[in-house]
Amino acid sequence: MRHGGNLTARLIDHLKALHLPGFRECFEEEAARATRESLSYEQYLLELTEREVETRCQSRVRRLLRESRLPLEKTLETFDLKRLPRKALAQVKVLLDGGFVDRRENVLCFGNPGSGKSHVLCAIGHELVQQGRPVFFTSCELLVQDLLVAKRELRLARLFKRLRRHDAIIIDDIGYVQQSREEMEVLFSLLAERYERGSVMITSNLPFSKWESIFKDPMTTAAAIDRLVHHSVILELNLPSYRLEESRKQSTSKPQKEEPVPATAGAAS
Repeated sequence: MRHGGNLTARLIDHLKALHLPGFRECFEEEAARATRESLSYEQYLLELTEREVETRCQSRVRRLLRESRLPLEKTLETFDLKRLPRKALAQVKVLLDGGFVDRRENVLCFGNPGSGKSHVLCAIGHELVQQGRPVFFTSCELLVQDLLVAKRELRLARLFKRLRRHDAIIIDDIGYVQQSREEMEVLFSLLAERYERGSVMITSNLPFSKWESIFKDPMTTAAAIDRLVHHSVILELNLPSYRLEESRKQSTSKPQKEEPVPATAGAAS
């Protein structure tokens, strides 16, 4: 430990060693304010600790967002909540507080292609991250391939343990791409492993009555649905395609091209 040198430089060195970036950024500014306003040592220390807590919270949110793989553009601010049916809107507003994660409840979102299913669940996922909750987003197709590779390499249990660190897993588009029986078996294994341990958030174009085409077997289908529905919130988005609506708006808003005026025959030169 150095004993000489500039006091401020020594303090900065110690704050770096202690990993206190919030202190390091503001201690001089807060010290000057404490002198001006005659703050007590306790008040000065409180200001520094509050800034440190804020800095660490912001750093944690940035890390969680990076690890979540959530699409950055699919947030609450970029979704028109007025499009949602009244019941679904009320459900989404309740889900945003994150309490369903504490209760290990699932969120199952059904609707037509383009109805905003993925956007709604991603927006909820972003709000969970802002609350400091770890979330993981993946398409069903990519998740199944990762699970299958892990199974073949005898590290499926290790992958389950890693996924267990996430309070919520968002699985997008179950049933959109038809998978083999082996692929669906590993997906069922994940759903069974998450049961009452962590929240699963799922989007699908297919109602439960058609899920046998996903899991290939009536017993497996019934068991999967039973685990998902037992503690769950079901969102039904019976809406027209948002992308189709936007395309129609753009086409109607474009100015019509003026027809060229034909030259008058025999015009005077």
